[in-house]
Amino acid sequence: MSITDAPVTAPVGGPSLRQERRLVTGLPGPRSRAVLDRKAAAVAAGVGHTVPIAAVAAGGGVVVDADGNSLIDLGSGIAVTTAGNANPRVVAAVTEQVARFTHTCFMVSPYESYVAVAEALNRLTPGDHEKRSALFNSGAEAVENAVKIARKHTGRQAVVAFDHAYHGRTNLTMALTAKNMPYKHGFGPFAGEVYRAPLSYPFHDRLTGPAAAARAITQIEKQVGAENVAAVVIEPIQGEGGFIVPADGFLNALVDWCRDNGVVFIADEVQTGFARTGRWFASEHFGIVPDLVVTAKGIADGLPLSAVTGRAEIMDAAHTGGLGGTYGGNPLACVAALAAIDTYEEDGLLERAAEIGALLTSRLTALQERDPRVGDVRGHGAMIAAEFVDPATGEPDGALTARVARACIAEGVIVLTCGTDGNVIRFLPPLTISDALLNEGLDVLESALAAA
Repeated sequence: MSITDAPVTAPVGGPSLRQERRLVTGLPGPRSRAVLDRKAAAVAAGVGHTVPIAAVAAGGGVVVDADGNSLIDLGSGIAVTTAGNANPRVVAAVTEQVARFTHTCFMVSPYESYVAVAEALNRLTPGDHEKRSALFNSGAEAVENAVKIARKHTGRQAVVAFDHAYHGRTNLTMALTAKNMPYKHGFGPFAGEVYRAPLSYPFHDRLTGPAAAARAITQIEKQVGAENVAAVVIEPIQGEGGFIVPADGFLNALVDWCRDNGVVFIADEVQTGFARTGRWFASEHFGIVPDLVVTAKGIADGLPLSAVTGRAEIMDAAHTGGLGGTYGGNPLACVAALAAIDTYEEDGLLERAAEIGALLTSRLTALQERDPRVGDVRGHGAMIAAEFVDPATGEPDGALTARVARACIAEGVIVLTCGTDGNVIRFLPPLTISDALLNEGLDVLESALAAA
């Protein structure tokens, strides 16, 4: 089967798609199964998938497969298509750019769109200090470059990450990542001079933010030594770790400690950035100004782009030629990012994220009150999670979470799990989803939980 064997009536993606949950076959249907059979024969076994479909179109709040099934999208390709799949502004910008040129390598022949993205990032990221930006391809690549920059600026080597962290799949970012399976198992040895500190996790540790920060700082000072630390790297709201929102004051105390000790504070906003939480960046919810901000995912609404943005004196520490990469800041991705940023600003998507968050939180909190297996509901904006536990012991219940997620997918609702114990369902809908689809998806979730 080739791509041309897909149904001749396969819809074009974007907001013109019919916004409905529609199952015309079981999942996978025969056309999707044929593609998945080809995947098994051609693609490395280590590349898994969550939803057993072959997508042919997406937009608004749905993903359509090769068999004509239409699934409610509560995942956004892991927080990437925040402004909506096949967003009209993004499509128009990329279409125009691809006819002009697809690549020159910015380090060989620069172009204006790269500069414009850097200017936008310097404007939008927290803080009114002078900033610089550099563009890359993936979140992991940007995290690595942020560490490079911090080490060059400070002349130090040690880097501190946190429990439950996820920062990527490259060698250094695997070292920063806390979760063994599936990210680290069997892939070592990892990069050195990486240390781990305890996170603020209010649902489990019951500590105030300042108390949790004091615990982490004490461990860093005793086990690493402040004078050796180049950078502290943290997700303001953890992603793969379980959408953990630290207690108020935790991040602020860490930032203060970094300032007092000449340590670069790096906010990994790969999953939390670009309107996802109802603010441009999750750091704003906590009133912190990072030294460096790492972005990717929603930055270009589906095209591969990432960035490091930060204080000019830190960003400029790297020598000429020390930063870059062949594809970093590809012109197609850059114009997509500019179009996505226009969409966030002009279509009121920050406000829409807050509305989605209120709806999700209201529904999930009501479910929590009825069902003690929902131990915690947390998050900001369109980045909300429900943590599932054994009500008798309070222990994480990953098996229940997996059953609920599978049942939702079988009924045409794309949900993603996360958490170190696999006991969290995360909700990351595109900001273009309707309230009707969102409520229908939550109805399916409630039924799946009741039946589990």
